[in-house]
Amino acid sequence: MSVSVVWFKRDLRVSDNPALVEAINGPHPVLCIFNLEPERLERADVDPIHIEWELDCLAELCSSLESIGGALQFNFGQVTEQLSDLHETYDIKNLYSNEETGLQWSWDRDKSVAAWCSTNDVEFTEFPSNGVVRRLGTRDHWKKHRDARVSAEQVNTPVSMDSPKGFSSNEIHSMERLGLKPRLLFERPLPGEKAALNVLYSFLDERGRTYRKDMSSPKTGWDACSRLSPYLAVGCITIRQILHHTRRKQKKVKVNPRSKENLGWTSSLSSFQSRLAWHCHFIQRLESEATMDVIALNPELDGHMAREMNAERYAAWSQGKTGWPFFDACMRSLIATGWINFRMRAMLQSVASYTLWLPWTDTGLHLARCFLDYEPGIHWSQVHMQSGVTGINSIRAYSVRKQSTDQDPDGDFIRTWVEELRDVPKEHIHEPWLMSYEQQKEYNCLIDVDYPSPIVDEKTARKEGVSKSYSAKSKPESKQRSLLVYDIHGSRKRR
Repeated sequence: MSVSVVWFKRDLRVSDNPALVEAINGPHPVLCIFNLEPERLERADVDPIHIEWELDCLAELCSSLESIGGALQFNFGQVTEQLSDLHETYDIKNLYSNEETGLQWSWDRDKSVAAWCSTNDVEFTEFPSNGVVRRLGTRDHWKKHRDARVSAEQVNTPVSMDSPKGFSSNEIHSMERLGLKPRLLFERPLPGEKAALNVLYSFLDERGRTYRKDMSSPKTGWDACSRLSPYLAVGCITIRQILHHTRRKQKKVKVNPRSKENLGWTSSLSSFQSRLAWHCHFIQRLESEATMDVIALNPELDGHMAREMNAERYAAWSQGKTGWPFFDACMRSLIATGWINFRMRAMLQSVASYTLWLPWTDTGLHLARCFLDYEPGIHWSQVHMQSGVTGINSIRAYSVRKQSTDQDPDGDFIRTWVEELRDVPKEHIHEPWLMSYEQQKEYNCLIDVDYPSPIVDEKTARKEGVSKSYSAKSKPESKQRSLLVYDIHGSRKRR
C-alpha cells in the first residue's frame, strides 16, 4: 500500500497546517509521525521543561488527529530509521513537513531526511513557516514577502482524514521513560492548540487592553502580555492565525475607538503587531546563521571584547543572588515560572554581558534552559544584541537601579520573589545595602548574612563594560564585518 507521511516537528497543530492539508488532499492514505532525537536531550540549550511541554502539546495534537480519523506515531531515535521502518511496511510515496528554522543540529537532521528521501525515491515537500523566507538572497524585499505570507488566507482545518488500516497511535514516551526529571513551574500554561487559541482570545477580549502601557514591567506584564510565546515555540498556533484575530479586533475598535469599551486598544494592538513582525525578523537571522549559539554575528567584534568566565559572578547572576534586588527578583521569577517579559529578558542578558562581562555563550545557554518558550531564532538574536556582538545595534546596557524604580517603584515584585527582603520598606527596597545595621536588624535582613551585598559596583562596572564595548566596536575589522552583517540581517526601515 502506498502512503503519504506527515512529519510533525515544531508545528503541533491541526489548523493552518499546510503540510497536513496537502497530504490529506493527496491520493494516498496518510501517516502522521513525530520523532524525538536522543541527542536533543544532551544539548546544552535544552531543559526538561522544553521536552515535557513539547510532549504534552504532542499529546493534544494526537487527540485532535484521532478525532478526525487519523493517528500519530511517536518515535525516540533517528527519524530516518523511523521512516525506513514505515517504508518497508507501507511504501512511502510522499513526505510532507513544515519548515523549521533551528540551530545547526536540526539543519543537519533535515538534510539527512532529504538525502533519505532522494535515496528511497520519496518526494519530500516542505512548506514555509510563519514569515521566515528560506534561501532569502537579500533583506531588501523581505518585509514584502513576510507581510504577504502572514496576511494570506489560513489553510482550512481538516475535518477528516484517511489512515491505512492497522496504523494507530502508539504511546508517547513519558518523562520518566526518557530518564528526565520534570521541573515544576509556577502556573504552567495548559498545553495544546485549543489552549493557545483560548489564551489568544483572553488577550484580545480584555488582557491586551493595557499591553502598550504594561508590557515593560514584570509585575503587570504577566497579565498584559499575550503569553502566546510558549505556543508559538512548538507551533500550536501560527503568526497568521494571531494576526487574523488581531486585525478582526482592530476593525471592531476602529468603528468607535473613543468608546469606553475600546479605550486603550488602538495603541496596544499596533504595538502587538509590531512585536509579531519582530518575531519573524529575528528568526530570519537564524535561517542563514545556524551557528548563532556558538559564533557571534560579528566574530571580529566579539573577539576584541574577549570576555572571560568568572565562576563567582556567573553563579550569582544565574541564581539571582547578585545583591541587586530587582535583578534577583527577575531571575528567580524566570526560574520559577519559565517566563518573564521582554524588557526584563534584555536586562538579564545585558547585566551578564556588560556589567559582569561574562561570555554570552554561557549566559545565553542558562537563559535558554530557563525559558519555557525557548525559540532559538529569537533567543540567540537577542543574546547577540544585548551583548553588543552584532555591530549593527545600539549598545544598550540596562541600569538595574533605573529598571527597578521604573518597573517596580513600590518594591512589590521584589518582595514577592526575594523573600529575604519581604519586610524591607519602599525607601530601602531598591538598595538595601545602604540601610544602617540597626535598620537591617529591624527589617530582618542582615546584608551578607540574609541577603548578599552587590557583587560589584553596578554603575561603575556597567560604564566600564560599555566603554570596552565601544572600543571593540571601533576597530576597523569590527566595522568591516558590521557592513556585511547589515547587508544580510539589518532592518531596512532605516540605515
